[in-house]
Amino acid sequence: MRKLILLGIATLLGAVDVAQVIESPDAVAILQKDALPKATVYTMPAGCVSDDPSVIARGKYLFHNLNGKDAKDAPPEGLTKLLPNGKEKQYGNCVACHNIQGAQGHGNVGPDLTKYHTMFVASGARNAPFVYQKIADARMDNPKTHMTINLTTKLFNEREVCDLTSYILSQK
Repeated sequence: MRKLILLGIATLLGAVDVAQVIESPDAVAILQKDALPKATVYTMPAGCVSDDPSVIARGKYLFHNLNGKDAKDAPPEGLTKLLPNGKEKQYGNCVACHNIQGAQGHGNVGPDLTKYHTMFVASGARNAPFVYQKIADARMDNPKTHMTINLTTKLFNEREVCDLTSYILSQK
């Protein structure tokens, strides 16, 4: 407001140089702050993939839900809508880009994950560490991916990436 008043006074007085009253943000600093961290290779932790129904339920919830307050239903045991700082947790909303069994409003930007286990895992074309890496940081084999960078940016923690991996690999 003060700058606007100063600009008005400068204009009334016939001043031409208004550079002192116009904000000029440091674009380089803004771009550096917003830049993604370097692509990261992850090793899937031992015991990551599980056929435990509660793990599959958490992965399914993460996969199919929207962010925070827009998430459908209450999260299953082991997940929460609130972070320690009181903000709402961002869920995956993977169905915005991927199709999978039972998806509502599924997307067609990312690969179709319907019958993933049968088509890719049982055939030997893909394995659990591959899926884990794709969810954690898909840029390792596709630097131009549009997929979210989940573990590197801390959108998800390691257990949540394991839950998602378990869900995708599970028989549905």
